[in-house]
Amino acid sequence: MAQVNEIMRHSLPLLTADMSISEALDRMLESGLSGLPVVDVQRHIVGFLSEQDCIPKLINANYYCDNRAKVSDVMRSTPMTVAPDTDVFELARMMGGAKPKLYPVVQGKKVIGIVTRQQVMRFLNHQLKTCLMTY
Repeated sequence: MAQVNEIMRHSLPLLTADMSISEALDRMLESGLSGLPVVDVQRHIVGFLSEQDCIPKLINANYYCDNRAKVSDVMRSTPMTVAPDTDVFELARMMGGAKPKLYPVVQGKKVIGIVTRQQVMRFLNHQLKTCLMTY
């Protein structure tokens, strides 16, 4: 069985809790991801920030022209994560419900990558095509 570490994105920008929402969104938009892990100085995960988390704060910030909001003000402090050895089919079942579209990949407490629903779907589609070719 395939594991998450075989399909995950290894390189990604990380956020810190004291970063401004504006700077965090710049990193998120440049990455092409809809959310990013928030880490401490040891790259240990302390939260997760998604586009959805930011929208209400951005509306307020724009109304008052105020950029004092920090990532810690809106991040989820108990993010859902997966281990690098998680089976891709198990993760696909998790993603089939109302779960996040992307998961930080964590080894111990350290962020080592991220896996998206699109990567899982790409893997599953490839597996299906391979299976159909053998019949």
